[in-house]
Amino acid sequence: MAGTIRIGIGGWAYAPWRGAFYPVDLAQKRELEHAAGHLTSIEINGTYYGSQKPESFERWSGETPDDFVFAVKGPRFATNRRVLAEAGESIQRFFDSGVMRLGRKLGPINWQFMATKKFDPEDFAAFLTLLPKSVEGHQIRHAVEVRHESFCCRDFIALAREHGVAIVTAGDSAFPQIADPTAPFAYLRIMGTSEDQPLGYSADKLDLWATRTHALSEGRVPEGLTTVATRADTGPRDVFLYVISGHKIANPAAAMALIERAGAGG
Repeated sequence: MAGTIRIGIGGWAYAPWRGAFYPVDLAQKRELEHAAGHLTSIEINGTYYGSQKPESFERWSGETPDDFVFAVKGPRFATNRRVLAEAGESIQRFFDSGVMRLGRKLGPINWQFMATKKFDPEDFAAFLTLLPKSVEGHQIRHAVEVRHESFCCRDFIALAREHGVAIVTAGDSAFPQIADPTAPFAYLRIMGTSEDQPLGYSADKLDLWATRTHALSEGRVPEGLTTVATRADTGPRDVFLYVISGHKIANPAAAMALIERAGAGG
């Protein structure tokens, strides 16, 4: 048995993708429709910087296939603060902003923290307690993207498991990698596409990441990924993998190649 694998990119509005990913004559308003026809998920990034209109979420849902899923980045106003325990109002405002209009297409929420944010067990526990388990009858899946070495400790792993929150696994980057399974799903952001590879990654590296996504979906921790606590298999898990940063113009090509190799098409 295995969970569902979804693979995509961060955002869909990027001018250099025109001609490389989007047809040059494609109307800009159809870019999401085009991207969703070739990928199985997209991480919405604009929500990190500010609120989006409720009508936008509704439109994005309508422009994508029935089985498409969006991951959504939580607002920086909740995570880029000294005292995380005081983030409740920002979190509530985010869920009141219209994001729930994505309906069943709403996937995990990625709460991203700055690389300078250190692990404070008491304050981080207070933050995780503020994250709602469900909103408007819809179960919410949360992931935290931490980027400071102080999070590479057993106390943080135990805390994430206690709250059923996934830890975003950073791939091919300078950020600490924490691949410990802490939730019923896995969330990966791989950042190593390069200009000298037509598909962003070499064939061997694409095969490697495809193999890793399969292992994760079956509840195994793949060899080559770094864990903090004792490695242990879990039950089947859904997997969300996004190709971001790196040589960004090649990210859609890398994501499509991974979908093909992983057999993760919609």
